[in-house]
Amino acid sequence: MVFSISVNPKQYSTYILSDDTALSRLEVVPERGGIIARWAIQGQEILSLDEERFTHPELSVRGGVPILFPICGNLPDNTYIYQGKSYTLKQHGFARDLPWEVIDQSTSSCASLTLSLSSNDKTLNVYPFEFQLKFTYELEGKFLRIRQQYINKSEKKMPFSFGFHPYFLVKDKTKLAFDIPSSAYQEKSSTEIVPFEGTFDFDADEIDVAFKSLTRSSASMTDHQRGLKLTLNWSDSYSTFVFWTLKGKDYICLEPWSAPRNAIATGENLTELDPGASYEAVIEMNVASI
Repeated sequence: MVFSISVNPKQYSTYILSDDTALSRLEVVPERGGIIARWAIQGQEILSLDEERFTHPELSVRGGVPILFPICGNLPDNTYIYQGKSYTLKQHGFARDLPWEVIDQSTSSCASLTLSLSSNDKTLNVYPFEFQLKFTYELEGKFLRIRQQYINKSEKKMPFSFGFHPYFLVKDKTKLAFDIPSSAYQEKSSTEIVPFEGTFDFDADEIDVAFKSLTRSSASMTDHQRGLKLTLNWSDSYSTFVFWTLKGKDYICLEPWSAPRNAIATGENLTELDPGASYEAVIEMNVASI
């Protein structure tokens, strides 16, 4: 296999990871939340991206693979309490909005790019913990791996949750089939647990549901219109799998989360990292022709 990494100085510096043998190509934009903006295999785009919105740095990205940290989902009134003090933290946290730094790259056994994000005055105002994140994107054949390391540089225990919000490109939602490792989900606006029988009502304006009692660490979506099967695998760190889409949009979001929304308040599946400790997790996506 022939791996390469190049940099395209667009509006934002874009790192292009390539596997020339598999004709697989990944675009990573460190300045724009460390995001994977594009992934194409043999000329087929795997991800959806709102390109117009992407050019506006004041707007969150809608597309690609946004990073969720230090929370997943939203908080009531976007606030939480820590040691008696109220903090404001917007939906999905701040990692997806901040510039990341490239700290390593390699083309030996795969195309690999490592990015880092560290706490700063801006993050400390909304999340009073010092931290460093190190994410390594690995492209090999039709596989994409995201290795994560979360490091607590505070002198106190650091609570957080983490996840990803991939936007997968879909042309016809009626031609999709899903294998999700749970028999029930909870809708965002309800506490009711709804039985899941493998299908969704795509006539609804929005579908936003969370699967919790996962029976295995993988899920798949088969797109019969495009002739592709997408499989996600994740480490045991992830307890929640969120499915989200909007009517009339060309994407389906399949989101591995380490904890459900508002975990920083409820403590449900919350990761609490000791001072000086680090925590590692990984997710993998692969695409196969059908």
